[in-house]
Amino acid sequence: MTQTTEITLAELMIVAASEAWRDNGEVLASGITTIPRLGASLAKLTHSPELLMTDSEAFLVSEPVPVGPRGDYKPKYEGYMSFDRVFECVWGGKRHAMIGPTQIDRWGQTNLSAVGDYAKPKSAVLGVRGLPGNSINHINSLFVPNHGPRVFVAGEVDMVSGVGYNPKRWGEGMKQDFLDLRLIVTDLCVLDFGGPQHAIRVKSLHPGVSFEQVQAATGFPLLQAEGMGETTLPTAEQLAIIGRLDPHNLRGAILKNNPPARKAA
Repeated sequence: MTQTTEITLAELMIVAASEAWRDNGEVLASGITTIPRLGASLAKLTHSPELLMTDSEAFLVSEPVPVGPRGDYKPKYEGYMSFDRVFECVWGGKRHAMIGPTQIDRWGQTNLSAVGDYAKPKSAVLGVRGLPGNSINHINSLFVPNHGPRVFVAGEVDMVSGVGYNPKRWGEGMKQDFLDLRLIVTDLCVLDFGGPQHAIRVKSLHPGVSFEQVQAATGFPLLQAEGMGETTLPTAEQLAIIGRLDPHNLRGAILKNNPPARKAA
């Protein structure tokens, strides 16, 4: 597929997502869905070669496997990563996953199960799956391709699938030692949990996006991180790596019309 020379929003988000794994050490990097997976792969090939990666199936690889049809590419397998070994990484805290929840609230609680009244939901999604255990045992970051108040909800998420920092959900004596939420990468900005009591704040705005636009698209008050700046555009080297990792431009299908990285005025 012919590639445009213009930097796209998907490419900007891949590079922003890759920063979630910077300085993590030797952990299993799990990017769930196309852009997070490409972000983890880019991190492995650039600033964090110590990351442990699989082919997203059952084998360990030191060279991330491209997404989509592989053609003549032969994955360089270096070991077997059985399901029970994945759980060893999960329960031992040696994993950093980036997932795309249906809803997020001000405490970082996530919903992957049902929208609306749980007894009679408006829509059923994936179900909680492994999110309760994952969210309380190892590092997690979040990916949102369409930043809006239906994702960043006012009040609590409709069904708490992933654990967050809501004090009302924590009983006396419950250990919160391993709850570690890092970044949220959206189509408007990058957020973190660095405010007082883990309040969500805007770390960087994508080019052409204002803080007021982000706040208007969010159902709860946001903070501005000290030194809040503009999300860094991909370098030529990063774009070349992304092109090798995604030769069929599957990244372009994740965002509607995959607009340029710099939002038009």
